[in-house]
Amino acid sequence: MSDNDTKKPTGDAQTPPKGAPTDTPAAKIGPEPSNPPAGAKLDNPPAAASGPTGTPKPPPPAGPPPKPAPKNPGFVTFTVDGREVVVKPGTNMIEAAKLVGSEIPYYCYHPRLSIAANCRICLIEASNAPKLVPACQTPIAEGVVIKTTTPKVKEQQRSVMEFLLLNHPVDCSICDQAGECKLQDYYMKYDYRPSRLEGGKTLKNKRKVLGPRVVLDQERCIMCTRCVRVMNEVAKEPQLGVFGRGSHERIDVFPGSELDSNYSLNTVDVCPVGALLSRDFRFKARAWFLSATPSVCTGCSRGCNTYADWMSQDTYRYRPRENEAVNKSWMCDQGRLSYKSLNLERALRPQVGRRAGAASEAEPVVTRKEAVQAAAKALKPLVGTAQLAVLASPVASNEDLLAGLTFAKATLGVSTVYVGGRPQGAADHYLMTADKNPNRKGLELIAQGLGLKLESFDALSTAVGAGKVKALYAIGTEVPGDAAAFAQAAGRLDVFVAQSTNESPVTAQATVLLPASVHVEDEGSFVNLDGLIQRFRKAYPPKGDVVPHWRWAAELTRELGGEAAWASARDVWRELAGKVAAFAEFNWDKASPPDREKPGINPLPAGADGRPPGYREFGTPRVRGI
Repeated sequence: MSDNDTKKPTGDAQTPPKGAPTDTPAAKIGPEPSNPPAGAKLDNPPAAASGPTGTPKPPPPAGPPPKPAPKNPGFVTFTVDGREVVVKPGTNMIEAAKLVGSEIPYYCYHPRLSIAANCRICLIEASNAPKLVPACQTPIAEGVVIKTTTPKVKEQQRSVMEFLLLNHPVDCSICDQAGECKLQDYYMKYDYRPSRLEGGKTLKNKRKVLGPRVVLDQERCIMCTRCVRVMNEVAKEPQLGVFGRGSHERIDVFPGSELDSNYSLNTVDVCPVGALLSRDFRFKARAWFLSATPSVCTGCSRGCNTYADWMSQDTYRYRPRENEAVNKSWMCDQGRLSYKSLNLERALRPQVGRRAGAASEAEPVVTRKEAVQAAAKALKPLVGTAQLAVLASPVASNEDLLAGLTFAKATLGVSTVYVGGRPQGAADHYLMTADKNPNRKGLELIAQGLGLKLESFDALSTAVGAGKVKALYAIGTEVPGDAAAFAQAAGRLDVFVAQSTNESPVTAQATVLLPASVHVEDEGSFVNLDGLIQRFRKAYPPKGDVVPHWRWAAELTRELGGEAAWASARDVWRELAGKVAAFAEFNWDKASPPDREKPGINPLPAGADGRPPGYREFGTPRVRGI
């Protein structure tokens, strides 16, 4: 073998002669080594990976760095403000930071809406981005370090607040959103500087009526577009749009239309400022005077979870409460406005004898004890006879029906119960159902558990008209038919003992009227159309001489010689719920929603700022006369 066969080139690389081929790599540097014969052993084999001077060639250009292996397989591990967090893949930075108590401010973001990323106040620093990134739009990546409190981030937040407030009117003193407004909260936390604007502000429409239930103040709007996305994505009724450009951009309805959806008041919930307001609640009460109690809507059989906002002994509004299994963060307008029956035309005091007209102050005052004695005296001769019937309303709670139907079977000796309740109504494509009774499923389960047969209201009307029924005991006086026609028929009854929450033509015909409390005046539960048992809490003490249905049943039971030692709705449930198989696994105490949630506990707020108003009242409510 020749030395030239294995000799490595030294010195500078030689330039190939003119005309030599240069299209192959071997033709570019030095002489080409000859091929050794087959089977020859090379003492010094050529170093293919060496350069012309014998030094190793540099590695090929590096591509993108490989993704780090997940520290927790199936999850994403990252660091926020020096604290390690483990979240599910796809979680955005706002939700991830909440897990360790780091608050990232936001306006346009809502966990149940698409991402708009147009308010820009949630920009934060991330280790995998050279610029600030919107936390609402950016999912967490493995190993990323984010910082939410650096001087750069704070200056960005201050600048955004200053920009949003440039043309915002300073009318907080007359704004209904005052006290639960994100502009107020974030100004005090992230800006707190006087405006540098010189000259007048851009003026827009201050009272734009969008529809029968919503009014818009375009000057207060910060163009977060939450309301537009709610109508497009939740209600599936795109009745709102963004019109104009720049400083003249505004939210409005499309020409020739109005915001008349049954879900229009959800836009008021999600509005982070005082731009969209409820025409029903506007100028009625200040947020800081209201207390909020977790409750359940009684407008239909859906059973949407709500907050009942109240002051003194009056309910001022319903707002949706988060429940993934029922209503998520939303509520229909019809259900929201059903709170008015809690305040208006209430039956507040017992009555013995039929009433010819409206209640008057001149009527003799009857105590609760006297009313119970009169009812028991009238019912006693008819106990166990076919002339005595029982009417039960699916508006009453499980506890009321358990006690009332137990009294009907064990004490009155009936085996059939007639079903009353509100008449059927319209349903919609999302939450509202045609059945306007919150507890029809509960009534059916309780009757089955107690061995009682349910009959329709029409059957009762027929029996009363034929004279077969001479006496009636009613747990609730809501009727699904013509109330005036049934009142006329009830006027022919010899005995009509009615437990009722509201006055009506039917209650005017009662020989004994026992005023009953509404659901916000006592604790209890409902069963919605899907069979889900839901607890609600007491908001304020009952008005007047009102007591719950179950207490009237207990007093009547004792007056007629039976035993009923129930002192609370909880006692009724603990003693009687075991007779209903569907109630066996329901834990009445643990299912109770918290009476006063602390700010920040609920990560998916239904309201604007994530906390219901009214946390000032923790002890005995400031009720007149208490």
